[in-house]
Amino acid sequence: MQFVDKAKVLIKAGDGGDGCSSFHREKYVAKGGPDGGDGGRGGNVVFFADPNMSTLLDFKFMRHYRAERGEGGKAKLSHGKNGEDLLIKVPVGTLVRDLQTGRIVADMHEPEKTRIVLHGGKGGKGNARFATPTRQSPRFSQPGQKTLEHEVELELKTIADVGLVGLPNVGKSTMLSVLTSARPKIANYHFTTLTPNLGVVRRYDQTFVMADIPGLIEGAAEGAGLGHDFLRHVERTRVLVHVLDISGSEGRNPLEDYRQIESELAQYSPALASLPQIIAANKMDITGAEENLELFAAAIDGKAQVFPVSAATVQGFDALLDAIVRTLATLPKTFVYDEEDMIEGRRYTPGFEVRMEGEVFVVEGGSIEYLLDTTYADDEESMRRFQQFLNKEGIIAALRAQGATQESTVRMGEWEFDFID
Repeated sequence: MQFVDKAKVLIKAGDGGDGCSSFHREKYVAKGGPDGGDGGRGGNVVFFADPNMSTLLDFKFMRHYRAERGEGGKAKLSHGKNGEDLLIKVPVGTLVRDLQTGRIVADMHEPEKTRIVLHGGKGGKGNARFATPTRQSPRFSQPGQKTLEHEVELELKTIADVGLVGLPNVGKSTMLSVLTSARPKIANYHFTTLTPNLGVVRRYDQTFVMADIPGLIEGAAEGAGLGHDFLRHVERTRVLVHVLDISGSEGRNPLEDYRQIESELAQYSPALASLPQIIAANKMDITGAEENLELFAAAIDGKAQVFPVSAATVQGFDALLDAIVRTLATLPKTFVYDEEDMIEGRRYTPGFEVRMEGEVFVVEGGSIEYLLDTTYADDEESMRRFQQFLNKEGIIAALRAQGATQESTVRMGEWEFDFID
């Protein structure tokens, strides 16, 4: 299965159902009153952290997600049915970021967490709601609230307590298979691991999650190799276990390898470089490892704890695991991002402006957007309210001042009509 840890999708909550305009009709009742019901509320967009998912691959094939709109109101004061919520399942550890504002609107950091990101539009009011002692037979109702479509970015950051980092082919995957029940792909060539592998480690009565992060190379912080694609997966870890090939079996210098990875972590994120770090000096079963270990320990001079291990012969891990458990006990839980609410609805900024586009008078602005969203073009009383609004807000006067006459064409949004003075 292909591993995907970033995707962009379009999400939209359901529109509200339109209110109903109707009157009570019954035998022997000459003048029944208004009985149009309200429209139903649109469905919400809800994210769900699914512990059975490990990739965002599905979002590469389906980009549009729309919740169900509310049902329109009906006669006899019947309320329209609310739209069904849309549940979007994502892997645990996924961030949802609004691309327009940059806000993190959801951090799905724990299994089965739910988060409503977009709320459905309110249902429109039926004509029964507009009845008053002086207006007993209103013939208009209110349209349902329209919702906006938003583009969000999904970014998966692996949730693990301990992250194994190091250069390619130093034995991280083998170590994970020894310490957990995980069975990562293992082979003797670079970049065998192309996806983060997770496993649960049990030590006495303690458990923690360990992640094998794909090997880093020089320039990873700038995106070289697997770079940015996988450095994000160590951002949430609480402890880093730096795995070194202490034997230098591929002609590498363990100290230079250590400094290279330290440099890449610091360049990508200073917070990463400041995480507690434990060094696992792997491949101690190979000739020359003892001498290299002494030289390495002297060079770093107590900067980090060093534990000699051999994943191939499964030796030296008791002390390493004890050190990890002790360190984790002193640290706070996994880092969680602050969530902000998404700016959902249309914001109507009062006001308007009139401009010429060829021979057409174009009227724009927040007041016009509000008017168009709350007017039924095929309802006589709603259109009468539309005309009254134009007069009351001074839009007719502004058009007249700009030179509009009986033969002029006026455009408001997608509406186009002749000017009537």
